[in-house]
Amino acid sequence: MQTHIATTPFGRRTMSLAQVAEQTSARAAPKDRIVHKWQVFHHIREARDRLGATDRALTILNALLSFHPETTLAGGADIIVWPSNEQLAARANGMPATTLRRHLAVLVDCGLVIRRDSPNGKRFARKDRAGDIAQVYGFDLAPIVARAEAFKAMAEAVQADKHARQVAREQLTLLRRDIVKTIAAARQEAAPGPWDSLQHRYQDIIGRLPRQAGTAIIAAICGELGGLWRDIRTSLKNFTQSRIQVANESHSGGHIKESNPESHLESEKSYARDEEEGAAPEKRAAADRHAGGLAKDFAKSPRKGFSDPAPDPSLATVIKACPALVELAQGRPIRDWRDLLSIAGLVRPMLGISVKSWEETCATLGPQRAATLLAAIYQRSEGIANPGGYLRHLTERAVEGRFSTAPMILALLTARLKAGRGGEGLAPSVPAVEPPEGEGHSTPPATPPAISVSAALRQRLTSGEAGRNGGRDRRRDAGGSLDPKALSYSLKPA
Repeated sequence: MQTHIATTPFGRRTMSLAQVAEQTSARAAPKDRIVHKWQVFHHIREARDRLGATDRALTILNALLSFHPETTLAGGADIIVWPSNEQLAARANGMPATTLRRHLAVLVDCGLVIRRDSPNGKRFARKDRAGDIAQVYGFDLAPIVARAEAFKAMAEAVQADKHARQVAREQLTLLRRDIVKTIAAARQEAAPGPWDSLQHRYQDIIGRLPRQAGTAIIAAICGELGGLWRDIRTSLKNFTQSRIQVANESHSGGHIKESNPESHLESEKSYARDEEEGAAPEKRAAADRHAGGLAKDFAKSPRKGFSDPAPDPSLATVIKACPALVELAQGRPIRDWRDLLSIAGLVRPMLGISVKSWEETCATLGPQRAATLLAAIYQRSEGIANPGGYLRHLTERAVEGRFSTAPMILALLTARLKAGRGGEGLAPSVPAVEPPEGEGHSTPPATPPAISVSAALRQRLTSGEAGRNGGRDRRRDAGGSLDPKALSYSLKPA
């Protein structure tokens, strides 16, 4: 009959207070508690890092559990197994004896098993005369029953941490992919925005991410990347809305009427003063005369068809007013504002305009107006000594509400029309009628046929001509219809 249960190890092995506490908790386990040994072993395997157990130690624990014949472990019974080192090593896949002893000590230190050593250190069981086991020396598995609930809670906590870490790493991967590819696409599409500074912010955030980061560090990095991603979407919002607006305008078109035509003249005069400020001293006088002449021509010309505030000029108007930009395209068609922005990206370094100034202009005016302004500056670049400073100055005036691109484009277009009437600018829309063959030049040429126009266009043309000629309309022939020769610079052939 067993009278005393050994609690200390054999030989020179020392005893610790932690082992004493484990033995006390094992004896305090409820006697009616029954657990499934392999389920508890699964929980121990999940929480092995928190317990401090190694993979080899768990292999030995699995072998020790296999020596217990039942699949359940009860708290009220002695759960002691006494395999020899040879048998234990065989079930531990042939583990060497030294490794076996080292990891058995790990199991004891983790509080998973308790040593019940005999006086000579041997493991055996002694039976009574009835054949029942009376005394056992070996490894006690009682801590597995006593701490089964704790092992389960630890395993669930580990699983929750793994799930949170997996979600955080997935979020980190998605944010990194979205940020990198969005910045690359914005640069490829020449979209306005502070992409260099945003790229530097991204690299600075990622540089603080260690190779083996915990869940808390990954969550903090994801928070910073989330703020960066919101800034990127804000930078792209204006560009996307302008693209949608341009697409809608090109699809539906529109007719705009003017309510205050004098606002265009005032903006054009301010444009002439701005150009003078950006020009070199030796070119200021010439630039002033040129800009003043354009303003006078614009004041004399009919200005119906425009609203106040001045509407943005259409893409076709910008192309007609800025032929130098079309020549730079080298035959490549400019079909939409995206093509114009692409060419503007080539013009910017040619004019010596910095990337920062261009991005600020695009962010302030929008990409469509910024491209229009750059096209006008490139058209008049010979009279502007510092295009970059001139662009910044006009951007500041636009912020104050004192600048619009429409008068600038209209002035350039008026200058082209005036040059076309004075020289060989625009070809006549109605060809001259050749004399009949054989009659020589003595017979006057036949009168070309009159062009029928609508009442609104006739009123616009006659009112504009009346303003320039003091009320005299020289576009009408003897029959009262419009003379096509007088309209050759403004009408296209039918």
